[in-house]
Amino acid sequence: MTSAETAVPQPSRWHRALQQITTGGAAIAVLSMVLAMLAGSILIAITDPEVQAAAGYFFARPVDTFAAIWDAVSGAYIALFQGAVYNPHAATFAGQIKPLTESLKFATPLIAAGLGVGLAFRAGLFNIGGQGQMLMAAAAAGYVGAYMNLPVGLHLVLAVAAGIAGGAIWAGIAGYLKARTGAHEVILTIMLNNIAFYLLAWMLATQGILQAPGSNNPKTAPMEPTALLPQLLGESFNLHAGFLIALAAVAFTWWLLERSSLGFRLRAVGENPHAARVAGIDVSRSYVIVMLIAGGLVGIAGVSQVLGTVPTGFGGDIDAGMGFDAITVALLGRSTPLGILGAGILFGAFKAGGFSMQAAEQVPNEVVLVVQALIVLFIAAPPLVRAIFRLPDPAGPRRRKQNGKTKEVAR
Repeated sequence: MTSAETAVPQPSRWHRALQQITTGGAAIAVLSMVLAMLAGSILIAITDPEVQAAAGYFFARPVDTFAAIWDAVSGAYIALFQGAVYNPHAATFAGQIKPLTESLKFATPLIAAGLGVGLAFRAGLFNIGGQGQMLMAAAAAGYVGAYMNLPVGLHLVLAVAAGIAGGAIWAGIAGYLKARTGAHEVILTIMLNNIAFYLLAWMLATQGILQAPGSNNPKTAPMEPTALLPQLLGESFNLHAGFLIALAAVAFTWWLLERSSLGFRLRAVGENPHAARVAGIDVSRSYVIVMLIAGGLVGIAGVSQVLGTVPTGFGGDIDAGMGFDAITVALLGRSTPLGILGAGILFGAFKAGGFSMQAAEQVPNEVVLVVQALIVLFIAAPPLVRAIFRLPDPAGPRRRKQNGKTKEVAR
């Protein structure tokens, strides 16, 4: 009798639950953040002037170097927390919680754009056209918001609808070309990003389209007060109703993917388009539909920027790189609506806290960007994360019970 044929006791349900937790995608995401923060600590330490000075006499007084490293790293992350979550040194309660509201404000477009990217991922499409979709949404919402005189309530609704439609149409072009010609969506969305950038630049430089009347600057006029997203917590905070729209988009995307027949078809196409076609699903039509919906979700990000964050008018940099940050958010959130919500809030906190960390501790804001990039790197390499933390491989050998005995069988 071989050792493989020897009866092996079955693991307890608690052991199985622990194994599922440690090998799941959520664990990899959390551990990827831990590794990225550790790498960020190294960058903070080596760029800190006091650490560099103490390292000059390390062999004479090594304790000074370690103390300087601790002070630099702990001070930077404390400043990050106080700038992103809670500032206990503020005089009023409003000032203490304002960092959290700033994080939610920064998270709003990231959540919406991340949903658009993640939804396309679930349908098997790599939508990296968030920049172009945001720009076209901003152009549509900005035109309605700045140059149309409409009643209160109706003005805001039409501006939001125009922005969502602008993003949906721009993404729908890529979906249509993918369905009709088979062109790769990555190439299509990259080219559409460039077209949107220069098209918006032309509109901002042309009187009668988006350029402010009587101005030579490539910028729109301020948004009309009737088209602005209302502030949720008063004038002393910057958090606006775009956050509620983003939450509604999370709920809609969850319902679409998990409870609707359309979502089932989209997920089937994403899993295996050939099998979906055999099952009677119109794959080409699904590509068009998912890109329209994804573009509309990204359009919410453009709307929140135009009508909430920069109501005084905007220029060609309105997307602020969020179209590409949305890819990171979707990857960290594992392309699930609730995961994207959490990832968007996390990256919003990084953005809000990064400014505080730079101002309080003179830590370069690029360190935060490096941490974000490292999170993506580790998430894209789960075997590396499992090897570092010695986690079991979920694709490893499984045990099968046969004739009262347990054997290891390759997956």
